[in-house]
Amino acid sequence: MSRTEQPKTLGELKASGWESVPVKEEMRRNALRLISAGEPLFEGVLGYENTVLPQLENAILAGHDVIFLGERGQAKTRMIRSLTNLLDEYCPIVAGSEILDDPCNPVSKYAGDLIAENGDDTLIDWIHRDHRYGEKLATPDTSIADLIGEVDPIKVAEGRYLSDELTLHYGLVPRTNRGIFAINELPDLAERIQVGLLNVLEERDVQVRGYKVRLPLDVMLVASANPEDYTNRGRLITPLKDRFGSQIRTHYPLDINIEMDIALQEAHFPEATLADGTSITVTVPEVMTEIVTTFSHVARTSPHVNQRSGVSVRMTVSNLEVLVANATRRALSRGETHVVPRVSDLDALVASTSGKIEIESMDDGRESLIIEQMLRQSILEVFRGHFTPEELRSVVEGFEEGVVVHTGDDLGVDQYSAMLDSVPALKETVTEIAGSDDPGVVACAIELVLEGLHLSKRLNKDAIGARATYRGRG
Repeated sequence: MSRTEQPKTLGELKASGWESVPVKEEMRRNALRLISAGEPLFEGVLGYENTVLPQLENAILAGHDVIFLGERGQAKTRMIRSLTNLLDEYCPIVAGSEILDDPCNPVSKYAGDLIAENGDDTLIDWIHRDHRYGEKLATPDTSIADLIGEVDPIKVAEGRYLSDELTLHYGLVPRTNRGIFAINELPDLAERIQVGLLNVLEERDVQVRGYKVRLPLDVMLVASANPEDYTNRGRLITPLKDRFGSQIRTHYPLDINIEMDIALQEAHFPEATLADGTSITVTVPEVMTEIVTTFSHVARTSPHVNQRSGVSVRMTVSNLEVLVANATRRALSRGETHVVPRVSDLDALVASTSGKIEIESMDDGRESLIIEQMLRQSILEVFRGHFTPEELRSVVEGFEEGVVVHTGDDLGVDQYSAMLDSVPALKETVTEIAGSDDPGVVACAIELVLEGLHLSKRLNKDAIGARATYRGRG
């Protein structure tokens, strides 16, 4: 049905055969349709196909309110906001209703009086599903007025009695009637405010101060919480826990390849054009994305990182973006317009990582050292995943014969290509990992092999600023 064909009055709505159903039944109906058609319920959520998403689908089919437990950066908010896709695209409401009254089942005094006065001539509006979603970040100063409602002194001043329901200014929950309301970081709500949500979850109504007002709301409540706050510190009252139908535990990507896909999906590499019209192109070798992703996985197992606060996937995305940014700055300073990140660009990740993790050490001076140590460990792990010692024996022997090479920001890609002539054995190895004759990708592969051999204690390295010199250990 097009927007122009949609009924404009209550009478036309009834004649159209439109059926009023509760919001959870509406979502269940649409979920069943997608499942039977083999279509995904949630787009762009990777790594949860066999863990979180089946539980969430079960909760929707069961008509449950849901709470997600997980550390930061585990796509909780993305999944919550994606739930609106399970609502009908457009929904009729009584025209002018603040709480999206169902024309066939009004709950507010305003809508009830309007329908009683106008009958089938009552005007209706159609709202998009995006307007049926409400969200609140729980903070200690959140009040009942924010969530449920409060007396509006302006309406009282206009001449209405305090006992008149029309003096109420509705809070976020009633304004999301017939929709989805989300509360992020639920345990941060004060306990007295949590008590105010009990009726919403169980009796499906709200009460405002001492008024004899009962609004039988139709709402799906979804919340998120850090498991540390939810389970151990007792910051969520037990009756409220009990009223959530499903509790779903999220997690970080279990596989590096999945997190690589997420990072490439979410990272933003802005296109740029120089003043003379020359375009800057960016190529990110897979091995560099692997190092950045491995770095996050190393941080998630490091005893130096506070694991209770988590290591967000957002850190992986931010680090990948900063890696490309540093490579862009370096390339442009050399007059190059094709940007390819390489190992020497990884030093820039110290700045983008520092604000994303909490180091357990109280000594601020150790933070950058710990990050650099984890970066070196990540490079070594990726290097060992691609090469065995036997494969690089001839390369090491070449350096033991007195070969010395330099790397750094001051070298252009053409100078890296020239290195292959001084160490012939290096050429075969680099070609294998580069998988391309692109000079920038070749330079990236050279730096990975040299740094990997150094971290494997098979080459010596002298570093001064952004410049490094590699030589044999003899």
